[in-house]
Amino acid sequence: MLRERYINLIVLALLLVVPAHAYVTGEPFTVTLATRAVIFALAGVGLNLALGQGGLVSFGHAAYFGVGGYVMGILASHAQNYEPILQVPFLIEGTNAMPVIWLVAIVMSALLALLVGALSLRTSGVYFIMVTLAFGQMLYYFTISWPAYGGEDGLSIYVRNQFPGLNTLDPIQFYGICFVLLCAALFLVDRINKSPFGLALNGAHQNEERVQTVGINVYRVRLVAFVISGAITGLAGALFADLNRFVSPTMFSWQISGEIMIFIILGGVGRLFGPVLGAALYILLEHFLGGLSEYWFIYLGAILLGVVLFAKGGIIGKLAKREVSHDG
Repeated sequence: MLRERYINLIVLALLLVVPAHAYVTGEPFTVTLATRAVIFALAGVGLNLALGQGGLVSFGHAAYFGVGGYVMGILASHAQNYEPILQVPFLIEGTNAMPVIWLVAIVMSALLALLVGALSLRTSGVYFIMVTLAFGQMLYYFTISWPAYGGEDGLSIYVRNQFPGLNTLDPIQFYGICFVLLCAALFLVDRINKSPFGLALNGAHQNEERVQTVGINVYRVRLVAFVISGAITGLAGALFADLNRFVSPTMFSWQISGEIMIFIILGGVGRLFGPVLGAALYILLEHFLGGLSEYWFIYLGAILLGVVLFAKGGIIGKLAKREVSHDG
């Protein structure tokens, strides 16, 4: 456990040092890459709560990622066009204030996760996977046929949204916002994992019948975890849309769900910093291998296969293996 903490601290330190060094040396593109990694890590932290701690293999977390993105796009586009979203029966206006957008994105993603979880958690195994995937694909095709907000072409936002006291157009300041939110999510998930609720969730993953025997409602525990998971991923979607100043139906695609799952598998399923290391590695591979060949996913597949076969606890699990063996 101590070895893993050191690894986590190193990962956190690199996330601070690398962007800061890039900013000082005049490499804003590297800062943007780091921002992408942090945002994807945040999405992975959300899924990891459901997948790693609860054993819920959701292949539809792109739904919450996309909802967060479209919340940002809709609110910001109405604010920049000075058009209300709704006038009857009451007035709802757009906004370019990041805290408000984040709050709405979290609430809307949580509500969707509540609906999806309430239905999908009545199933298990491959049926659960397919139900979560189906909801994501439904939203994907809905946004394609939603001309009010760009349809298949998506929706562009001309100016990045605002945060009080900061210049969000400055890459390092926007990175700082994303980094702080990632740290907050990691702290929240860590506290959840160590709480009685987290122990019950993990216990349901290990032995559902035994947990039910002691009087714990497994369905309710999993549903709450699923809602929190969706809310965190929705926040990541809002940040991702703000980074690109663009939203499109591809945010709902099953490929996004797959990528988020890849982050977790690379870093380590159930490891607190697994999605963080996995997302950073994924962005590095995309940047360097993508420059060598458009078929770089072949190399990613080979790396993923190696991790699954020879490092079942992910990269963090492999690095911390000596200590685990010693304790055993």
